Amino acid sequence: MQRMLTEFGMGTSLRRGDYTEAAKRALQNALWHNSINLAELFDFPKDAMQITVDVAVQQPEKVDISGLAEVFPYGQTTFNVQKGGLDVVRPEGTGNPTIIANVALSVAFDMERAE
Repeated sequence: MQRMLTEFGMGTSLRRGDYTEAAKRALQNALWHNSINLAELFDFPKDAMQITVDVAVQQPEKVDISGLAEVFPYGQTTFNVQKGGLDVVRPEGTGNPTIIANVALSVAFDMERAE
């Protein structure tokens, strides 16, 4: 497996305290940074993409991975959710904190299958 691309993203849930939504926005942020068509460049079908997504939030157990998988129209995804990101407490001290999620998204192909 040969990693071809890594992108990073950051997303937030400002008021709802939704870790999945913050992570989903971070994924979209990472994807929108990149417009390279790697599959076409190497003459692979898009489903051959091996996509690894590392998600960091303060409460990893609150991330619904199936919700994140919906972001990808093709490719084979693997999700690793871990503690990280940031919860910013409201100045008044009540209500949901602002959730900040970080992601690293890597795309790889099995280059030996191409030969």
